[in-house]
Amino acid sequence: MISPDDFDEVTVNGVRDYDAYFGTPTHDDHVLFELLVVGILQVGLSWQVAASQLPILRQQMAGLRIDAVAAMDEPDFERLMRTPKVMHNGRKLRAIIQDARAIQRLQAEYGHFSTYLWAFVDDTPFMMPAPDDDEGLPTRSPLGTRVAKDLHRHGFTFVGPVVTHMFLLAAGLIKLN
Repeated sequence: MISPDDFDEVTVNGVRDYDAYFGTPTHDDHVLFELLVVGILQVGLSWQVAASQLPILRQQMAGLRIDAVAAMDEPDFERLMRTPKVMHNGRKLRAIIQDARAIQRLQAEYGHFSTYLWAFVDDTPFMMPAPDDDEGLPTRSPLGTRVAKDLHRHGFTFVGPVVTHMFLLAAGLIKLN
């Protein structure tokens, strides 16, 4: 299960865990980072393919601990690119590392990544009209666009309006009603 202490959970089903967690409000920086990682990996792919990488990346990227990922260097990146089962998309892997570093900077400024994020919604999930059943989830919102711009300003990458909107939905900052 996606949780604040899932660092060593490398045999779980990432798809089932992500699906079960999706939409649960969280203030935990580690959980937020894992949800962001799925968003980064999802670009151009299904959420299931992206979420299936969680246990593999936990195993290969120090439990997806923010500080450990932020400390990864070029030899670590090259190792990841050679590791079987790791998604071999260099831009996405570099984005995960870069965004861990950006989270560290936000933690230094705000105390927690979650404090920074939840300030956008005054600590209360933003309620958004749910689509009709046959429309699927909305993929954009003005809030997602605003947060994406600010994340970019803080050095994040691979966090456009769609990725950021879906990340905010996954983390429970946006709720559908």
